[in-house]
Amino acid sequence: MPENTGITTKKLKARPHPFSLVGENGMIIGFDFDGTLVDSYSVIEEAFKRALERHYRWLPFKGIWARFFTRIELHFEKPKYGRHSGKVKSPFFLRTKFARTWFEERAKLTKILDDADELIRTLREEGHTVISFSAEDFIDGMKERRLKIAGLYELFDDIIVFGKEITLCEAFQLLREKYGDEVFVWVDDKPWRFIGRGDENTEFVWYYFPPTARFVEEKRELLAAIPRLHVIRDLWSIRDVVERIKQERGLR
Repeated sequence: MPENTGITTKKLKARPHPFSLVGENGMIIGFDFDGTLVDSYSVIEEAFKRALERHYRWLPFKGIWARFFTRIELHFEKPKYGRHSGKVKSPFFLRTKFARTWFEERAKLTKILDDADELIRTLREEGHTVISFSAEDFIDGMKERRLKIAGLYELFDDIIVFGKEITLCEAFQLLREKYGDEVFVWVDDKPWRFIGRGDENTEFVWYYFPPTARFVEEKRELLAAIPRLHVIRDLWSIRDVVERIKQERGLR
C-alpha cells in the first residue's frame, strides 16, 4: 500500500491483520462516524449546556442558549445534495475554546450504535478491510480524538477524513489510489453525499438514522440519482448487503 499522505490519520501498513482477503472475496467497507456508528446528535444540546457551564457560569438561561446553539449546529447538517463546491471552512464559533469544550463533552456523551465496535471486528475477521470515511470536525485532531474516546480508532484499518484539507471527491480519489479498484462499500447516514460520486465499483449503503433521515424524506426522489443504493436500518444488516453484492458481482 502507498505510504500515508498525512491526509489520513493512520498508516494502513502498520496494522495488517491475518484475515485480510482483499482481492479475493473481501471488500473495502467505509463507515461514516456521526449518525452511522455513533449517536452524537441526541447529546448536542446537553454538550452545549456543559460547555456553557464551564466557560460562562455567570450566563443566565443556559438551557435557552444551549437550544439556540443546537439549532445553529443542526443547520450545518442540512444537505446540499451534491452541490459541495470544495473544502469547507470552519465557522468562527467552532474555532474557540468554547467549541473545543463542546466537542469534548459531545464525545463523552456519544453512544455507540448497534454494537458497532463488535461489527467492525466481525467484518475484519470475515476478510474485509474496514475504514473510517468521514467529515472533519474543523478542530485539528478532533475527529481522531472522538474516534478514540468512542473506542473505535484502533479497530479501523485506515482512517480518511475530508472537508477541511481535502474535498470529498479528493478523499474518494485518495481511497482509489490506496486500494485500487476493489469493491468499496460506502456506509453513511447522509446519502446526499453519494450523489455524483463513486464509480462502478462503489456500492452505496444508506444507514437510516432518524435525525438525519428527515432531510432525505423531504426530497426522497433524489435517491433515484444514486445507483446501486442499499438501505439498512441496523448496522449488522451490512453483512447481508455484502453477501448480496458478492452474488450480484459473481464474487463467490
